[in-house]
Amino acid sequence: MPRRALRKLDPTIDLSGILLQPEDVPRPWDAQRLFGRTAPLQVEVGSGKGLFLENAAAADPASNFFGIEVAGKYARRCAERLAKRSLTNGRMLAGDALWLFRDVLPDACVADVHVYFPDPWWKARHHKRRVLNGPFVADVTRVLLPGGRLHFWTDVREYYEATLELLAAETPLEGPHSVDARPAEHDLDYRTHFERRTRKAGEPVYRCQFTKPAAGPPVSATDTPAG
Repeated sequence: MPRRALRKLDPTIDLSGILLQPEDVPRPWDAQRLFGRTAPLQVEVGSGKGLFLENAAAADPASNFFGIEVAGKYARRCAERLAKRSLTNGRMLAGDALWLFRDVLPDACVADVHVYFPDPWWKARHHKRRVLNGPFVADVTRVLLPGGRLHFWTDVREYYEATLELLAAETPLEGPHSVDARPAEHDLDYRTHFERRTRKAGEPVYRCQFTKPAAGPPVSATDTPAG
């Protein structure tokens, strides 16, 4: 499904310290510097309009949430949602998730990685552009803490099945663990806007969760062939 147009952004909202550009990300990685505290870190890849990031940060104040969105106007919208609710445990990066995982995040620093409704790149010749590719899932495995989780949802069955095959072939992650749909209690009680639209249209959502084994050697992207 294509994204709908955003409403006009509010230029008066102060997003300093919340909306980040790649040059604002500390290297080497320093979560304490970004959030002003040490807490379990959850990373969302492709935050879209920010529904998950906002709701998750509000529901779990004991965790830090780091969203990534390559489209600048959507990243700003996500940051606005955090700022309006004074959610100090959320940060938003306007940038490339592949770069962050490959070049910035160190081993075993993330409790959960969330990937919801990524661009399916429908044509077969474009599948290599999918965010869930060989090098990226190797980096996800590397940055997850032992016992950490990868959450993946999509409305494209072919993408779902191809990703399950990729994860089984190229990572030691355990799964897929099933994730049940639950009834929405109100109109925005969905994981993302894409889930809301898909379910309201009566179409299926494919959900799964994978877990990093509690013990074992770290996995490097250089050790895993590209998908």
